[in-house]
Amino acid sequence: MRLSALTGAVCWLGLTISTGFAADAPKLTPAEEQAIASLKKLGGLVLEIAQNDPRLDISLHLADVKITDAEIAPLKDLPKTAQLNLRGTEVTDAGLVHIKDLKGLTKLHLEKTKITDAGLEQLKGLENLEYLNLYGTAVTDAGLKSLSGLKKLKKLYLWETQVTDAGVAAFKSDLPEVQIIRGLELAKPAEKKEEPKPEEKKDEPKAEEKKAEDKKEEKKD
Repeated sequence: MRLSALTGAVCWLGLTISTGFAADAPKLTPAEEQAIASLKKLGGLVLEIAQNDPRLDISLHLADVKITDAEIAPLKDLPKTAQLNLRGTEVTDAGLVHIKDLKGLTKLHLEKTKITDAGLEQLKGLENLEYLNLYGTAVTDAGLKSLSGLKKLKKLYLWETQVTDAGVAAFKSDLPEVQIIRGLELAKPAEKKEEPKPEEKKDEPKAEEKKAEDKKEEKKD
């Protein structure tokens, strides 16, 4: 009886905890529900980060259709977005206006998109951003200045961008704790110096020619 009672108590406790999480989870607004439905219709992935964490992890890099600025418009209605993957999409600078107010965003993939320095201006207000991937974009040293106020940034990927060593140094002076990943910079092969050709040695006169020369000298004498 005691074992049975204990088992029942454990089951009841588990049910209480599980329903408690469900009850505590904030309900989605109609705008949020519509935005999520729109993204899923495109083939996007929209998930809660954890059972007890209602923040959203959204991925559109494997969507069924081409993702442009218009397709990411629903993101502006999802303030609980914490992680966003737009890798390889056709998103441009203009499209980033849809995510500029996602203050809870901590991780953002923009690699291989169409953004430039102008687009980075839209990211200035993402105060909780910790991870930003700009690999394969057209950003330059000038664009990095827009990110200097992101105090929580920990990792910044700049491989195959137009950012220079000087730009990285300037950015690190503002945010020294940031880890900047620029990929493998292959060193240019050293130019081979041509070695001077050895001087050609003149052929020594053959023995017979030397004898003939000696005879001529004897006759002169």
